[in-house]
Amino acid sequence: MHSTELSKQHWLLILTLSLLTFVLGTSEFVIVGILTDISSSLNMTNAKTGTLVSAFAITFAIATPLVMSVTSHLPKRKWMLFLIASFIILNALCVISTSYIMLLTLRIMTAIVTGVLISLAMIVASETIPIKKRGLAISFVFGGFTLANVVGVPIGIVIAEDYGWNATFMLTTFLGGLAFLASFFVLPHKLSQVRSSIRDQFSLLTKPRILMAFFIPALGFGATYAVFTYLVPILKEMGTPNKSISIILFSYGFISIFSNILAGKIASQNAIGRLRFVFLVQGVVLTSLFWTTNQFVLGLINIGLMSLMAILLTTSTQLYLIDLAGIYQPKATGLAASLMPVASNVGIAFGSALGGIVYHQGNLMNVAWVGGIIAVCASLLTFFSHQLDQKQNTSE
Repeated sequence: MHSTELSKQHWLLILTLSLLTFVLGTSEFVIVGILTDISSSLNMTNAKTGTLVSAFAITFAIATPLVMSVTSHLPKRKWMLFLIASFIILNALCVISTSYIMLLTLRIMTAIVTGVLISLAMIVASETIPIKKRGLAISFVFGGFTLANVVGVPIGIVIAEDYGWNATFMLTTFLGGLAFLASFFVLPHKLSQVRSSIRDQFSLLTKPRILMAFFIPALGFGATYAVFTYLVPILKEMGTPNKSISIILFSYGFISIFSNILAGKIASQNAIGRLRFVFLVQGVVLTSLFWTTNQFVLGLINIGLMSLMAILLTTSTQLYLIDLAGIYQPKATGLAASLMPVASNVGIAFGSALGGIVYHQGNLMNVAWVGGIIAVCASLLTFFSHQLDQKQNTSE
């Protein structure tokens, strides 16, 4: 078989890693949909329960690179199986959790496990799949998150409505079990193992090119979330009936599946070169919302295009960070793989906060301008990074 073709074993591995990210994504995102159930069950305010979400995101962002650096020498297969088993135990404990402190502690620990497993899944996909098919493989692995939002989260919310929020964690525990079984049988035994000091690992973060590459996805996600965070108020301002909002949000998630497929295509060749223009188009799409939402149908089409643009950057920037680490600090590819998920969390926090500040200053639709401007900044940074790549290639 030609080395660029994917064998049955390759596809089994890709699907197993996609199942894993689906499970991790469902566990991470479903909490937003069941917050009010948890609040009433534990007699807390919604604001206090909301800290379960923010604590998860903050822990994920800080702990993932740290743990990846400290554990880079561990055998990947055994380490991944141990982490999936830990995920199952933590979710099972959430089922019987009876206090806010217990739930918060379990969610913080789950955030650490989730961040490290996502990073390891990305490394395994990028190392074991033929180079020309890496973009496809990584886009499938990211696709697990998209499906988690479209399929896993709604199922989790329905279960919470019918059987209580504890039952939702029974679902994530069961899904974790499936992911463990699949990983046990499919994960390769011979995966790369790098012995390097923590100093070697963190020296990667002193490289300007790595920092520049980190802020490309951070700005890309920031652009989307400056608007997406306030999508429900925007839909209400457009005159959307309350009953239709959940259908529109589901459609938004469904369209993002195609965004994920396109992300793999963009990553297949000259990824950073293509991304320069992707961000410019994203800027136009987001800014257009300022005018199109005055007409219901045009507004909905524009929101659909916003979803289509939302995650085109994921696969390209993930591979770009890993490839740059290969040039500047080959012993730190594990840490590099963790930077993309961290960048997305940073972008989501920054974008939604900036959008919120502008929203509370006056006109809600000004968030469209914020999203557009951030997307143009992402494009400029990508242009600059691509130019440096070209210079480096010609000098070699």
